[in-house]
Amino acid sequence: MGGPEPEHRLRLRSAEVVVDDATPQGKLGSPPAAVGDLAVEPHVSVVIPCLDEAESIAECVEEALTALRRAGLETEVVVVDNGSRDGSAALAAAAGARVVHEPRRGYGHAYLAGFAAARGRYVVMADGDGTYDLRDAARFCHELDAGADVVIGSRLRGTVHPGAMPWLHRRIGNPLLTWLLNIFVGIRVSDAHSGMRAFRRSLLPRLALCSTGMELASEQLVRSGRLGLEIRELPIHYRPRRGRSKLLWPRDGWRHLWLLLAHSPAWLLLLPMALLGGAGLLALREAVIPAGALAATGCLLLAAVSAARLSAPEPIQREPQALLDGDLRPEPELPLSGGDVRL
Repeated sequence: MGGPEPEHRLRLRSAEVVVDDATPQGKLGSPPAAVGDLAVEPHVSVVIPCLDEAESIAECVEEALTALRRAGLETEVVVVDNGSRDGSAALAAAAGARVVHEPRRGYGHAYLAGFAAARGRYVVMADGDGTYDLRDAARFCHELDAGADVVIGSRLRGTVHPGAMPWLHRRIGNPLLTWLLNIFVGIRVSDAHSGMRAFRRSLLPRLALCSTGMELASEQLVRSGRLGLEIRELPIHYRPRRGRSKLLWPRDGWRHLWLLLAHSPAWLLLLPMALLGGAGLLALREAVIPAGALAATGCLLLAAVSAARLSAPEPIQREPQALLDGDLRPEPELPLSGGDVRL
């Protein structure tokens, strides 16, 4: 009595993720089941990264819990506190969330910690700044029930509320990066950088996500496309955010672009080589350089094609729905590295 609670530790591959030992009961009734309570396994885990979102985090938690429980889905909300100093973690816990602490800053770091802590069959992703209407979360789960592997909420095909998205992002940045992703990966989405999406948790080992920043959103779609997963889109509402934005568009945009190039060696290597090959043909025609240069260019092109073929992952083996539904239990292998988890 009065002594410290014993700690249970699990080894992961990356950072130390601390899960609060007790979550206060929220306004919506009974709190989510404790992490150690395996008697109740949630159907859906809503994972929300949080960095100083005191103005909105409680409302986001309540929206998600209300909507999904009203739809008859056993739900937990996992809020990943990324070093907040404004009491966001306490507000999230009071609203009914299970709070995970990830000290390493970054959108990707926060989500990887949240995925490691999630226990639901489906994972719904959303920001904690009030921009996404989490009352739509049940629609995403219905699409997964209907056979989708990944569901993206499209702001550009839905409703962007006044003041919610800068003109530069809406008309140039987001469409351009989305177009490049579609071209490089061979998928067809309209809003590759939407922060509201859902996927089957059993796919995490195959996706092997590792990005630590905003580019995690692109990495998830790139890997899903390479694996041949079924990606669907739903139109959603996008509302003005509350509080200060953490997005640094020059840096984050460049990181998205670099990730696309790094995962698309055919474009990263073949396009420059094709240009060199054309220059070689022109130079040969003008007798400026010997034919050996053309042969060297051809060898480089062949090497680039080989690299592209070797780097492409194998498509995922599609399973019958019955098997797919049966293997969605908590996975022992999680895509983090180093450190441990204290429950």
